[in-house]
Formats: sequence, C-alpha cells, structure tokens
Amino acid sequence: MGRYDLALIGFGGVNRALAELISQRGDRLAEELGFGLRVVAITDLRAGSLVDTDGIDLAPLLAAEPRELSFAGLVGGSADPRNEWVIREVPTDIVVEATFTNPVDGEPAVSHVRWALESGKHVCTTNKGPVALASRPLKRLAAERGVSFEFEGSVLSGTPILRTAERLFGGLEITGVQGVMNGTSNYVLGRLEEGVDLPVAIAEAQELGYAEADPTADIEGHDVQLKVMILANEVLGADLRREDVFCEGISSITPQDAQDAVRKGLRWKLVGSATRRKDGTVEARVAPLALPGHHPLAGISGPVNAVAFHTDLLGTVTVSGPGAGRIETAYALLSDTIAIHQRHDADDTAPTRLVLQETHRD
Repeated sequence: MGRYDLALIGFGGVNRALAELISQRGDRLAEELGFGLRVVAITDLRAGSLVDTDGIDLAPLLAAEPRELSFAGLVGGSADPRNEWVIREVPTDIVVEATFTNPVDGEPAVSHVRWALESGKHVCTTNKGPVALASRPLKRLAAERGVSFEFEGSVLSGTPILRTAERLFGGLEITGVQGVMNGTSNYVLGRLEEGVDLPVAIAEAQELGYAEADPTADIEGHDVQLKVMILANEVLGADLRREDVFCEGISSITPQDAQDAVRKGLRWKLVGSATRRKDGTVEARVAPLALPGHHPLAGISGPVNAVAFHTDLLGTVTVSGPGAGRIETAYALLSDTIAIHQRHDADDTAPTRLVLQETHRD
C-alpha cells in the first residue's frame, strides 16, 4: 500500500480538521482508499514550523489550544514558519496550504502554489485566491511539470460543484450558472426577514461561527465575486478578472425590504451569476435579487449553499450542500487527493507530490 506524506502550510481550522481525520481515522481511510496519509511538516504564521520526516505525532498538537500552540522548542521546530523552504525543500507528497484568502492579489497563497508546482509537486486547494486570480498560469505551470492543480473546494467547500460539472455533464452545453454561495450573507438575509437589524444579524452570525471578525468580504459580496470568477472561468471557459465582475453586497437591504419581499412571495438572496452571451463572451455579476418562490435558489437557507447550472438538454440542474465548515472543507482536500491518486496511479507514474490548500470560512 502506498503512502502520501503531507506538509501543512497553515494550521487553522480546516488544516486542523484534516489532521484530525488523519489522526483519528487514518487506518480506516487507508484501508478504504488504498493509500495512507502522514503529516511530516507543518507551518503556521503564529506557531512557526515543525518538520519530522518520520511523521509528526499529531495528538499533542491537536490537544493544544490553537492560540497557545508553538513549535519553537520542539524537536524539528522553529518559531519561523519557513513556508518557502518547507514547500520547496522538505520531501513531501502532499503539502496542505492553508493561508488567508487575499481577494486583491491572492498572495501569499499564489506564491505558495507556484513554489510547489515549480518543485514538481501537485497542488490541491480550497483557497479561492490562486484559483480566481491566477488559475491559467498556475495550470500551465502544472502541465509543464507534469503535476496536477486541484481546487474542488474553492467554491462550495466539500460540495462537489466543479467536479460535477466536469465529470457528470458530458454532452451538455452549460449556458450559465447562478449560485447562493455565501452562508454568512444568506443567514443574515434570513434574519432580516424576521425583523432583525443588519448589525445584530451580523453579530449573531459571528457568534455562531458563520462570519469572520471582519465580515466585509461576505456582506459586500467580494467572497462571492471570487467564486463567480472561478465558475465562469472553469465551467464556461471565460478568462475574467475582478474588474469584469460587477459586485454589490447586501448592506443596503433593510428588514422592511426583506419582510415586504416575503409578503409578495419573494426571498432576497445574494446571487452570483455568469451567463454566456450569443457571441460567446461571458457576463458575470454579484448582486442581491428578490427571487420568486419557485426559483431553485429561493429556498436555500442559512449556511447551506447551492449552484444552479443552466443547460441546453436538461434545463436547470441544481446542486446544494454545505458551503463552509472545518470538516466539510477538509473533505474537499481529501477528495482532491483521491482524484490525483486515481489519475496518477492509473498513469503508473512515480509517487506524487501534492500540495493541499485551505481557505477560511466562505
């Protein structure tokens, strides 16, 4: 049975969840999947870096409170994250990149992914930045090095949106996509319908773990903007930049607006959409829409997300599921690892080098 060694770049919620899966269910996963997983390196902006090519004992790390964790003083540990050195130099099969999504330039994640591909290592990521802002050059680099760049979890966490379009829609022409792709804004809109003011609804979302300390990216639509870019570019074959995607958030919607809509049989949703025009170009936008009750996205509530694919032969096909969550996003990384293993195992290639990347909550 083969084994993949992992280096985790960033040790936040999703990477910790992946480490928990490996620590608690590693033997079962190996038996089911036909290959084992072992963590040999971890880097984190706060904790530093830790390397043990014989395998890191994850249990004591997972038992520590995240904010109290430090690798300095441990055997193989350092207070310096040493991201580039770990990615380029430590012999690993899977490096899990888990840094913050920068919506402006995708850094430092874009560099992390590039370093891995340049080193002949596969990349799996749930980080939206590198996929939305640098997918084409990174995929070209991956092809040149004979490795894979996978990013299933970059849109709906563990819900397989991209792989569904790629593998299950053969023979169909996808003419457009629409999605409710941000659990924070969706939860807030639901609370507005109940008469709760926007600041209170946001505070509740933060308390429940749906929203970050700074909820701007969620409320103003920037998170969905990146996801729409990914869908447009990967599913519709576009090459959109941020400035090509109109973006409007939900901050102007009042509880009265939401309640008036409900009385009319409508539901406000923050909708990201991309549509292929007759000339082949793609129009994409993010904006709040008052959807009629029969619309496939109108009933999507709370942290649940959904994407509706508009096709020529089947009409509209909607896929819904969790759009965030530690375990759900960790599953996306696992599913990408499985996909790479299947592809390269079938090609009878040498043991692979994979880089996995997480993102924070949608």
